[in-house]
Amino acid sequence: MKKVLIPTKLDTVAANIFREHRLEVVQEPVTPLPELARTHTDAVALVVRSEKVGQEVLDTLEQLQLVVRAGAGYDNIDIRHARRRGIDVMNTPGANANAVAEEVLALILAAYRHIVRGDTSTRAGLWEKNQLTGRELTGKTVGIVGLGNIGQLVVKRMAGFEVSVLAYDPVVSADRATELGVDLCSLPELFSRADIVSLHIPETDETRGLVGTDLLESMKDGAMLVNCARAGVVDEAALRTVKARRNLLFCTDVYAKDEPGDKSVADLADVMLPHLGASTREANYNAARRAAEQAVAYFEQGVSACVVNRALPAGLDERYQVLAFYLTRVARAYLGAGVNPKRIETSFYGDLGHYQDFLLGSVVLGLSSDFDPLFDYQQAVHYLAEKGIDYQSRQVDDSKGYGNSITIDLMEGSRRTFGRCSVRGTVTEGSPMISRIDDFDRLYFDPTGHSLLVVYQDQPGMLAAITQAMADCGINIDDIRSSHDPRTGESLAVLKVNQRVPAAAVARILDQPGFKRVAAFTV
Repeated sequence: MKKVLIPTKLDTVAANIFREHRLEVVQEPVTPLPELARTHTDAVALVVRSEKVGQEVLDTLEQLQLVVRAGAGYDNIDIRHARRRGIDVMNTPGANANAVAEEVLALILAAYRHIVRGDTSTRAGLWEKNQLTGRELTGKTVGIVGLGNIGQLVVKRMAGFEVSVLAYDPVVSADRATELGVDLCSLPELFSRADIVSLHIPETDETRGLVGTDLLESMKDGAMLVNCARAGVVDEAALRTVKARRNLLFCTDVYAKDEPGDKSVADLADVMLPHLGASTREANYNAARRAAEQAVAYFEQGVSACVVNRALPAGLDERYQVLAFYLTRVARAYLGAGVNPKRIETSFYGDLGHYQDFLLGSVVLGLSSDFDPLFDYQQAVHYLAEKGIDYQSRQVDDSKGYGNSITIDLMEGSRRTFGRCSVRGTVTEGSPMISRIDDFDRLYFDPTGHSLLVVYQDQPGMLAAITQAMADCGINIDDIRSSHDPRTGESLAVLKVNQRVPAAAVARILDQPGFKRVAAFTV
């Protein structure tokens, strides 16, 4: 009989499901996991919540085939070592989303109505009614940063309070925003207009410290910031500097480490909780049930949905995953930073047609850094649908002789009325290369680092104007490529530069006659 190890206080529904399917269950939430692993080395499945599953545990469980994280995040699991051992790791995305969304409303109402202080002072025999005048949520403008599962649920839960909702999400389509009843806007506009800002984004290299001095200074006097995402997305030093001056409210349940001890934001937070977002009976039940059902389907039917450390199939060069990511990043930048795509179409030529399901994750990652490229095809399609983005993988004509190459098309509207960008690339001499952007062919440029794309009406002096703009900013040009479209009389200049091109330089080029499109990006 196969054994499942559950070293956590997981709802009993998981153990019951396992036993119904004739699996032996050992659930011991008190015994430390390393000790438990040494006692049950024959376990084939491990279901955890926040327990750390490192190399020692993975090596001790000699027959382990599957680890399931009953929740969305899995940074407590060494997924790379698990892959080396041939162990699949799953998560249960979305199981805790509603619990977190409801916690956001609880924090807002608690801060607005002085719930914590009022409870404490009344229990102490005081009557501070005149000092506890609060504010109402109804009629406020709420800004949601990130419209994933949780962000969208926050929007829905806010509906009863008759609020206006602004949202920032560089991936969500305009149609999806309309369905949700939110107004998409830029991040600076959201922070400056909202009475309440709620964060629902992952902590990545791009988002770490995102909420800094400029955004905080732009907030309304007395506005509220709610962080139930990750501690690192808020610049704590900036918040400490700005909070009192702007009379801001700050509510949080996330910290650098989830453990007992002093919290560095204790002097800043108006309401703080010990990461209770997913700590509801319902969320625990949902995550436990999902974890058990996925594990049973894995062992009985070979279903590998939600595996987050998927191995590449034999024959697929991982550099084509990198290429798919680069192509989408370039297409996203070229389409326009303020334009949210509505549709993605992909073409996988040559042998890559056999692996398109494994490449879609990298395409989606090129759109948004909060998507994990190791997620499977089904998760990628679900993510796009959640954001209101249509997806189509086109049949290809390999007689065109493109070899092993990929084309990514992004569109911002319908098939008849849309802005569109088409980018093709391949792997040349061991490196991913961009070979075509729209009708500008034979580019073959390496998209890594800092780049500038400029479309202009071809006439004397145009390249000189571009290079002069770079020189005036102290930017050195490492490489330059140019392609001409005789049909339109337009050319595309591709510049590889030594530093990020500032927005002011982009605006300066666009302000000059003859320049049609300018996109600066960093990969």
